Amino acid sequence: MDHIADARAVHLDLLAVAREGDDHIALLGPHEPGFWPAFRASPEAVDGQPDPMDRWSKRVIGGLAATWGGTAVFPSDGPPYPPFIAWALASGHVWQSPVGLLVHARQGLWTSFRGAVRLDHEPSLPKSQNPCLTCATMPCKTACPVDALLLQSYDTDACHSYLDTANGADCMNLGCAARRACPVSASFDRTAEQSNFHMRAFHAI
Repeated sequence: MDHIADARAVHLDLLAVAREGDDHIALLGPHEPGFWPAFRASPEAVDGQPDPMDRWSKRVIGGLAATWGGTAVFPSDGPPYPPFIAWALASGHVWQSPVGLLVHARQGLWTSFRGAVRLDHEPSLPKSQNPCLTCATMPCKTACPVDALLLQSYDTDACHSYLDTANGADCMNLGCAARRACPVSASFDRTAEQSNFHMRAFHAI
C-alpha cells in the first residue's frame, strides 16, 4: 500500500506520522499544485453551506481512511480536541519555527493539517530535516509588521487589529507576512486566493 501516492491522488500530502500507543497517526495536509483547484471545483465549495473546506476534508480523508483500514480524525473533533500539534511535533517531520509556528521541510510555514488517519500499521515516510537549522537569515523573525509572532506566544489581538487597517490588506490578500517570508514557503505553490480564503476565516474568529 502506497500511502503517499494514495494521498496525492486526492490532492493531499502525507506530511508526518506520529505514534500514539499501538496506533500510528498519519497527518494529512494540502498537496500543491492541485489541492486548491480540486477544492474549488468540489461540491462543498459551491453549495453555499457553511464550512466548505472542513466538509471537503471529511469526505476525502474519510475515503482514505476506508481505503487504508483506519479511522479518520479531524482538528474539529471535540471537545476534547485531538492533539494535532503534539502529534506533529512528536513525528520528527514537523518542527517549531523561530516564531512558534509549525514548519515542514516541503511546506515551510504554510504547514497545515486537514485531518489524519489513525492506523494499526505504520506508513512509510522518508526522513526529513528541519529547514530552520540551515536557514541563515531567518526572515520570519522580522517579517510581521506588528511583531505578533514570538517563539512562546502569538498576539492574536495585535494581528487582528492590523488586518483591519489599510496596510493589513497585504496580509489579508496574500497571507501572513511571516509565513510568506520563509524561504521554504516561497517554494510551496500556494495561491494568493487560497491564502485569502484562510485569512478571512481566521479574521472571522
